[in-house]
Amino acid sequence: MDDLAARLAAIDERIADAARSVGRDPSELTRIVVTKFHPAALVRELYALGVRDVGENRQQEFSRKAGELTQLDGLRWHFIGQAQTNKARAIRAAASVVHSVDRARLADSLEAAADEGDPVLDVLLQINLTDDPGRGGVAPGELERLAAHVAGLPSLRVRGVMAVAPLEEPPAPAFERLRALSDVVRAVIAEADWISAGMTADFAEAIAAGATHLRIGSAITGPRPERG
Repeated sequence: MDDLAARLAAIDERIADAARSVGRDPSELTRIVVTKFHPAALVRELYALGVRDVGENRQQEFSRKAGELTQLDGLRWHFIGQAQTNKARAIRAAASVVHSVDRARLADSLEAAADEGDPVLDVLLQINLTDDPGRGGVAPGELERLAAHVAGLPSLRVRGVMAVAPLEEPPAPAFERLRALSDVVRAVIAEADWISAGMTADFAEAIAAGATHLRIGSAITGPRPERG
């Protein structure tokens, strides 16, 4: 627990320094701790340290942990992985935010999974910043159309955009493209001002480009446990 607290504090200090260095208020940023492959007990420890935003990218693990930790009041679960349409109901049942809506069919499946009385689900539109169509995310040229489609679904609320920096180029120019693409979405949905970008290796560049939500994993949680 002491090591976890120290790693969390160190990352938060680095985030604050990066924000201040570009004239931003650190309080504008949401740090999401990515807990994939770690047990639910680690999420409990993070919660005790004040963490309220955690992320998972595999539906089965996501659903299991969320089901085990329903007693943690105010904990927000962010689904950040590639989502399959046949898992939409399970994802919706556990998620506070889905970061990876990249096609109309997935958005329609999340909409169809809403039961009467369910709260509106916050979603982000994931953008592919590479030239590889096999990567997750909507192509930039299709973003405006996707934004308009999802905006018309009453049980979903588009909060902004998400992307992963390509490995084959420096992160700074990629995140600058993401910021420009965020403006495309905001022209359709004015209040969709979230930008989910930046991980351990590149969160400073993401903050400089306007990121509002950072996804930090092993730098906080420590090495992933061996999977049997």
